[in-house]
Amino acid sequence: MAALDLLGRRWALRILWELRSGPHTFRALREACEDVSPTVLNTRLRELREANLIERSDEGYTLTLQGGRLGEALAPLDAWSKRWERSL
Repeated sequence: MAALDLLGRRWALRILWELRSGPHTFRALREACEDVSPTVLNTRLRELREANLIERSDEGYTLTLQGGRLGEALAPLDAWSKRWERSL
């Protein structure tokens, strides 16, 4: 339940989604997430770091091994959502 609680928080999944393509700076993440406030982004980044899903590197924020595995686990959900969207 702890994982669902974390991932259900606003912007958490979006941040992870944006990091799947590689490291992002704070500014790049803020731009990619469009409406997220700096305060909320900082909070989510802290929470995701504490959960060992992301880390900070010289290039910015990046997925950890666990974060990458989470992305792999969510891939079937992504595929399902694309099929669902086409059926609407």
